[in-house]
Amino acid sequence: MIGLESYTLAVFLLVITMLSWGSWANTQKLVSGDKWPFQLYYWDYSLGIILMALLFGFTVGSLGETGRGFTEDLLQASAYAILFAILGGAVFNLANILIVAAIDIAGMAIAFPIGIGIALVEGTIINYIAEPTGNPVLIFTGVTLVTIAIIIDAIAYRRLPQQDTSTSTKGIVISIVGGLLMGLFFYLVQVAIAFDFSNPEPGKMMPFAAVFIFSIGLFLSNFIWNTWAMAKPFSGNKVKYSQYFSDGNSKRHLVGLLGGAIWCIGMVLSNYTSEVAGDAISYGLGQGATMVAAIWGVFIWKEFEDAPKGTNTLLTFMFLFFLVGLGLLIYARVA
Repeated sequence: MIGLESYTLAVFLLVITMLSWGSWANTQKLVSGDKWPFQLYYWDYSLGIILMALLFGFTVGSLGETGRGFTEDLLQASAYAILFAILGGAVFNLANILIVAAIDIAGMAIAFPIGIGIALVEGTIINYIAEPTGNPVLIFTGVTLVTIAIIIDAIAYRRLPQQDTSTSTKGIVISIVGGLLMGLFFYLVQVAIAFDFSNPEPGKMMPFAAVFIFSIGLFLSNFIWNTWAMAKPFSGNKVKYSQYFSDGNSKRHLVGLLGGAIWCIGMVLSNYTSEVAGDAISYGLGQGATMVAAIWGVFIWKEFEDAPKGTNTLLTFMFLFFLVGLGLLIYARVA
């Protein structure tokens, strides 16, 4: 694969990760509705992740002289590494379906900051314990500030008028559960990835092969998690497989594929930069997607348009805490 040595470039790629992880859900918002519920969107989304993982594997993952090439790497992978990458895909998939459902119920400005924010805190701690790279004081101070931002966002959301209390509570609870699961998946995938990309240990995988196997685990688990979500939806009516073909059109399918491709860009880059940036910083900075999603929800989808006076002040503090927290995560590697 093409090697990466510059921390500055790694941070730049992690900013792209943050943008992609915080923006893919816009594609779900574009096609959401009774005719195209998120469960049907999600089938195309999962296919989009596989296709983008393959594209990265046969380009960046196959060029250069660092480590092993994509195909060679897949063929030598141990059952242990493959199992953990697949497990990471299955855990992520359940978490993501819950968060997508929460977006459908409560909107991006609340579901993402709570769900992904919790995942950021939990995942950063787990990954730092597994691989303690970076200044721990700065890392955990940054995580604390992000936690405060999540709390502020939840307070701001509760100020919105004409909210169905039961629906609002359901959206928040689903976001929390999804976030707790989301915090585990990155560590599971890291177990399958070689620590030294230049001299990878036998049996473990380079990041491009690991993400591809991860995407297979995600897609296969869809037949369990998404089938369950179709039969037992959190909101709306039951969804049938036949609707994928009867109600689908090229636009809806392409939007779903695009959403998966956008998310996968972030996943690949997050793993690709982990050797240089460290797992905790790579994951934590990428999950700054929370702030990006909140920006989309506030300024594009106007989810706080009818909020009472004073809410904008809360949102300003939310963004401030996020920015400072993420800044500390970036600086923690070089401090």
